[in-house]
Amino acid sequence: MAAAQDGDADAYRKLLHDIAPLLRRVAARRLDRAPAADVEDVVQDVLLSVHAVRQTYDPARPFLPWLMAIQRHRIGDAMRRRVRRGRNEVAVESLEETFADRAANTEDQFDGKEIHAAVAGLPPAQRRAIELLKLKEMSLKEAAKETGMSETALKVATHRGIKALRALLGKDRAP
Repeated sequence: MAAAQDGDADAYRKLLHDIAPLLRRVAARRLDRAPAADVEDVVQDVLLSVHAVRQTYDPARPFLPWLMAIQRHRIGDAMRRRVRRGRNEVAVESLEETFADRAANTEDQFDGKEIHAAVAGLPPAQRRAIELLKLKEMSLKEAAKETGMSETALKVATHRGIKALRALLGKDRAP
């Protein structure tokens, strides 16, 4: 590591090559039953960290404890990511299949002509707000510039327009 700190690129490349298998073994052992990709992610994180903080290594002290401290921190980060990911993900096998249910497929509930007729029946400000913000997917700022309405007025018109469309089309209507 001391040679790598002095700018010896070959020594640095050899160091990274030599420590990778050790990092992989330790990560696999600590990340019990983790997929190989997670183990490899930790190894890459450690190698990046070593690169980023290599100037903090003191050559008068042993290298391995310095390296293992970095890996211990990266493994802790990986474990926290696994826990967060586990909280936010739901196994697909545990979900009921709803895609075959016609009520779940709202785009099949209405004819496009029926929706366009309902939008056409809205008051002009609401119709314009719906057309620009929802159908053309303009930003609020762009739509305000085009219509000359304030952003707040556009929000209100959009809200009222959607409320009117729900009433016209029947919010819970099933085929």
